[in-house]
Amino acid sequence: MIPLSDPHIARRTFPYVTIALLAINVLVFLYQFTLGELESFQFVYKFGVVPAELTGLPELTKVPVQLDQRIMLLELASPIPTWATIFTSMFMHGGFLHIIGNMVFLWVFGDNVEDRLGHVRYLVFYLAAGVAAALAQVWVSQDSYTPMVGASGAIAGVLGAYLVLYPSSRVNTLIWFGIVTVIPMPAVVLIGIWAVLQLFSGLGSLGPETAGGGVAYFAHLGGFVVGIAVALLVRLATLTQRRA
Repeated sequence: MIPLSDPHIARRTFPYVTIALLAINVLVFLYQFTLGELESFQFVYKFGVVPAELTGLPELTKVPVQLDQRIMLLELASPIPTWATIFTSMFMHGGFLHIIGNMVFLWVFGDNVEDRLGHVRYLVFYLAAGVAAALAQVWVSQDSYTPMVGASGAIAGVLGAYLVLYPSSRVNTLIWFGIVTVIPMPAVVLIGIWAVLQLFSGLGSLGPETAGGGVAYFAHLGGFVVGIAVALLVRLATLTQRRA
């Protein structure tokens, strides 16, 4: 299921922050695309979140790595403080499908959440969701040296907020069951299905056979929970103001 648009919600403001986030993500990905295989490999390790480094395990200095059937000693430690990689990793992606999927979700749902929260609060919220997402994934993979990159956790926060703020919104969604079609799907159904899939996939990833790589499902869940919590506070504050 791929969300395409939510035309039934009218925005009051222009989504400057959402567009800026989209642009930064795309520009960083284009830069990654210009790198060679070796430089790209190092870039991901140096600026992605490496859970083991955040939990205090030794940094990746002079690590033997096999590339093109050659063993090379690479310096993979980040040139920036380890905590700062939580932020740089939010703007990095592992491939075309990764960034396209994230940017579609950000574009469809981010503009309305930004409209509701306001530009500055939305930016703070987006980054906070991304931080919570990274920490959630680090918590379940504390000794992993596999770097984590992507805007998925922050965007999951946007989805959580959208679910609370616009549950009855009808999202034009591309689906395929033998044939490809577009149907207006309630946001509570679309995002609810997404959340359930993340939960079960995350629980399935906890076993030792699947640890150490793949999709950071707990990052998605961590960001999603933060998004729900923030949106509930916004709704509560709005109700309080109306009663005052």
